[in-house]
Amino acid sequence: MKKTLLVYVLIIAAFVLYLFRYAAEGREKGAWEDQGLHGDIGETYVMITFQSGMEYWKSILKGYEDAADALGVSIEYRGATRYDAQEQRLVLEQAIARKPAGIAVSAIDPYSLLPTINKAVEAGIPIVLFDSGSPGSKAYSFLGTDNYNAGVTAADKMAQLLGREGSVGIITINGQQNHEERTQGFKDTINDRYPGMKVVATADGRGDQVNAREAAAQMLQKYPDLSGIFVTDAASGAGTGEAVLGAKRVGSVKIVSFDTNKATLDMIQDGTISASIGQGTWNMGYWSLQYLFHLHHGLTVPAPSSSGQNTPLPVRVDTGISVITKANVDDYYAK
Repeated sequence: MKKTLLVYVLIIAAFVLYLFRYAAEGREKGAWEDQGLHGDIGETYVMITFQSGMEYWKSILKGYEDAADALGVSIEYRGATRYDAQEQRLVLEQAIARKPAGIAVSAIDPYSLLPTINKAVEAGIPIVLFDSGSPGSKAYSFLGTDNYNAGVTAADKMAQLLGREGSVGIITINGQQNHEERTQGFKDTINDRYPGMKVVATADGRGDQVNAREAAAQMLQKYPDLSGIFVTDAASGAGTGEAVLGAKRVGSVKIVSFDTNKATLDMIQDGTISASIGQGTWNMGYWSLQYLFHLHHGLTVPAPSSSGQNTPLPVRVDTGISVITKANVDDYYAK
């Protein structure tokens, strides 16, 4: 009887010990899960662009939204309705006054926003820049395309399309850093690598389909032997395509455009545009918010930058590009 009782006591003790260890492991697992990145729905992060209704921003905003869902925080989207640096500065001032947890900005002009960006950072509001930067500002990081390299890639593609010979033009946006870098990368590559090619004209499409169509039509008229046009933005790509269609020169004038808006993809599909440089737009939005979250919560680890100074984040992040042609255009339509 005593032996039987002892066995029961041992079994019960072992079971109690098992329950205790199981509960302890559960608590440890829960603690581990609690260490995951998670904010508060009351935390609000703002995204600010320009020409806020443009289709181009949709993928970037989707990345921002996806990061917000993953982190359990809130976001707001704001922007200048027009291509107007002063309006964007006012939008940024209004956002700063609301003291958000962080702000992601695509700068219409690299210099006009600089004092306002610095004001926000000095007030303890983290700012990162995406797509179009503001060099010299106190923003913590720039996330976007290596625009000079994108221009190089566009020039190589144009050379391939033209058999390394011919006169080409450029439709760009004057005064905006990312477009100037794309233009310079394209020009330098044509000049350095392709002696049988020449950039004969550069025009400002102002990021507008109608203006770009007019600029491209004038270019085609002035240079009847033009073989190709490089376009540094999405809206101007569609406008340039319309000009080439109007001049009945589809096929004889190759267009290398930028981005993956539907109008551009449709023109690639029907052969009006030969190729487009697609940007990692979702990455821009997603990682902009991740960076802001880390800054707001003090989760960054300072590291030396190329300047020798410690920085809490990488100063510049290349979000990547791809070349879109008729062979792979179907992969880029919104699903």
